[in-house]
Amino acid sequence: MDRLIEAIEDKQNPSVVGLDPTEALVPKQVVASFAEEIAEQVEDPTEAPAAQLSVAFFEFNRAIIDAVADIVPAVKPQIAMYEALGPAGIDAYSMTCEYAKQQGLYVLGDVKRGDIGSTAAAYAHHLNGVGDFDPWHEDAVTVNPYLGTDGITPFVEAATGADKDIFVLVRTSNPSSSELQELELASGERVYEHIAGLVEGWGAETIGANGYSRVGAVVGATHPEEGKALRERMPHTFFLVPGYGAQGGTAADVAGMFDKQGSGAIVNSSRGIIGAWKKSGKYSESMTADEALDLVASSARQAALDMRDNLRVAVYR
Repeated sequence: MDRLIEAIEDKQNPSVVGLDPTEALVPKQVVASFAEEIAEQVEDPTEAPAAQLSVAFFEFNRAIIDAVADIVPAVKPQIAMYEALGPAGIDAYSMTCEYAKQQGLYVLGDVKRGDIGSTAAAYAHHLNGVGDFDPWHEDAVTVNPYLGTDGITPFVEAATGADKDIFVLVRTSNPSSSELQELELASGERVYEHIAGLVEGWGAETIGANGYSRVGAVVGATHPEEGKALRERMPHTFFLVPGYGAQGGTAADVAGMFDKQGSGAIVNSSRGIIGAWKKSGKYSESMTADEALDLVASSARQAALDMRDNLRVAVYR
């Protein structure tokens, strides 16, 4: 996690922008502007809608990255939004990750993979590529721990070999997470508390110069008291904190998930930043595609600045 921690310290901003585009979040004129170009390129007309959206997603992401690259240390593209569009969407995902890295950002691929044996090792190529070829351009990925240690070990090994990181789901921000994560075990622990202990152990041999291992944890902003307790339970585990903004989490909620030095966590906002243009009151359907992208960029920048400033007050007090 040392590179991520250094990037956060450099910008004095423990926030990450989630690049989770959907058709509803991309201005219509941006999508429409690629219709003619795509129609000329695809042989099968049925492929055109997905290809058109994929190009629009990338241009949307690029506008946001350009707007926030000097403010935030990292971005977190959610691969499901791109996989939904098929091969063209996967290209947009990879291109987004590559472009973000070119702008000096730490790229956290939100892929939530989880399997065992050779399948887990294959998924782990998100981290270590194929030989010298890195098709994904990610610095870290999210991982599901449901299959236990042999589902995590291939990712830890790949991350260690490639000098990258993983973030394991521990206490997630979604409302129904309690159906599994809060179940009480015979030991008296909750399931998420037991997973927390496993995560701390999985990273024990990979602790870096800043005192955190390359095995991080996903801990939702919507569980502030549990997150604060997990911070004490997991002294060497860096937290990825989703749920800020659109899901209801606030800067005050996440403050307890940082350590006493104001480190140990990075907070994600997706819709609150990439969809800020929709709440700006400045959008018009008469805008050109370039004008709409300019609004997307300026709105995202202001939202990222507001998030940064709120976190600074709450965390670096």
